[in-house]
Amino acid sequence: MRGCDISNRGSAKGEVTVFTLIIINKAGGLIYNRTFHEGGLNKLSTNDYLIIAGTFHGVHAITARLNPLKSQQAAAAALAPVAPGMPPNRPEPASGLEVMETENFRLQCFNTLTGTKFLLFTDTAQANVDVTIRRVYELFTDYVMKNPFYQSEMPIRCDMFDRKLGSYIREINNR
Repeated sequence: MRGCDISNRGSAKGEVTVFTLIIINKAGGLIYNRTFHEGGLNKLSTNDYLIIAGTFHGVHAITARLNPLKSQQAAAAALAPVAPGMPPNRPEPASGLEVMETENFRLQCFNTLTGTKFLLFTDTAQANVDVTIRRVYELFTDYVMKNPFYQSEMPIRCDMFDRKLGSYIREINNR
């Protein structure tokens, strides 16, 4: 990914940082991007964010299909009922790329049941990224999805979401 290198990282001073959030709709289109820490990621153009969104969507789709084949006995055992009257255990579906970590940054993906993907770029030392990304998702559901003027799968233009998200990430970055 061109331009995703980190310079002047916050962790050099013992800080942990959330750098950028990208939200991708189920078709792979960029519907939201926001940078929270200017000294983190190199400045990216809107076109760069569109390329990242489309590329990640394709890679995620491919990695979701990479699933080791199990023997028929193992598959039958996995579907066997646990106890009488209980539904069978179903194997978890392949989830695709969830975390990508480099020496400079970490990318965490949260894929919703509707196919919307939340990509959070953080410092490698950032703790509880899964908790952070789920809180971002909660803010999304509260302030974007409940907004009667928002059309699903379209770019997000919601001032209240921007304010609440900015406040939450600022709190994390100032710890």
